[in-house]
Amino acid sequence: MKKIITLGCDHAGFEMKDAVIAHLNARGWEVLDVGTDSADSCDYPVFAHAACKNIQRGVCDLGILICGTGIGMSLVANKHRGIRAAACSDTFSARLTRVHNNANVLCFGTRVVGIGLALDLIDNFLDAEFEGGKHERRVNMITEIENAEK
Repeated sequence: MKKIITLGCDHAGFEMKDAVIAHLNARGWEVLDVGTDSADSCDYPVFAHAACKNIQRGVCDLGILICGTGIGMSLVANKHRGIRAAACSDTFSARLTRVHNNANVLCFGTRVVGIGLALDLIDNFLDAEFEGGKHERRVNMITEIENAEK
């Protein structure tokens, strides 16, 4: 897997962005930051879309999206073909969404988790590997549903 990850946030996520980037860099990841670049109010779909396009184009395999709750970003991300995004606020879910669901985008909210937990979510997400087996069958079912919706 490429050690490149895309990162997007809205104004609520901006407060945490620099710490997340520094943490990812310390882990050896190159970060493709698609914005936002300030705490001024903005529209999260713009940044979720830009990050997901990076994954769809094969520029990177994984993404992180940060907003107030993580939910809005995950809703937008999951509208993109091939994206499996999960809003997580606990480390167990962050790990299992990769192990069981082969998620490629982690979403979380700065109004839900603090910086310490956010970095733990990232570590659990990045350190986990897809288990395959019965889970692969289920992920393939998700892809079939996605491809049927045209």
